[in-house]
Amino acid sequence: MAGKAKQLIDSIIAQRSKGNPSVAKVVKAKFILKGINPDDFGATSADDPAVIGQLQALAKELGVTV
Repeated sequence: MAGKAKQLIDSIIAQRSKGNPSVAKVVKAKFILKGINPDDFGATSADDPAVIGQLQALAKELGVTV
């Protein structure tokens, strides 16, 4: 299913930031530090299993359920 990475990114950001834009920026910066640019993914982006694995590991590290 295309766009799964984008769904994971949006879910992680929403759960961590709880609507606070400042926290959302910090979470996005965390993605970038881990080598994932959230702006590179869209609803039609191909799903790379390696990226999905990285996102799931990051979600676990941040204490987010995906």
